[in-house]
Amino acid sequence: MAKWVWIIGLALVFSQGPSISASAAQNRSCDKRQSVIGHLANKYKEATVAIGVTNTGALVEVLSTGDGLTWTIIVSNPDGMTCLLATGEGWRSIHSNLADLEPEA
Repeated sequence: MAKWVWIIGLALVFSQGPSISASAAQNRSCDKRQSVIGHLANKYKEATVAIGVTNTGALVEVLSTGDGLTWTIIVSNPDGMTCLLATGEGWRSIHSNLADLEPEA
């Protein structure tokens, strides 16, 4: 069950079209990527634990503390603007074989 929740959550993030327009950026916490990464590292001790590129060229990252106490999902556009998408507590990495996700016949 937890695998599906994680996969559905990522699907929702990607389906939102992580390319942030100027007007959308004004309504979110956005700044230059290095500034956002530095803030999360200094204040929360978070570092990148997962990364992906969208079909629009945006970079999606999940940052978390080593113990998973806190986590943050950010998206960086090719122009260098980075915005926070979500934050939370209790991050757990799930390592599974994609074959395990196939329904049984």
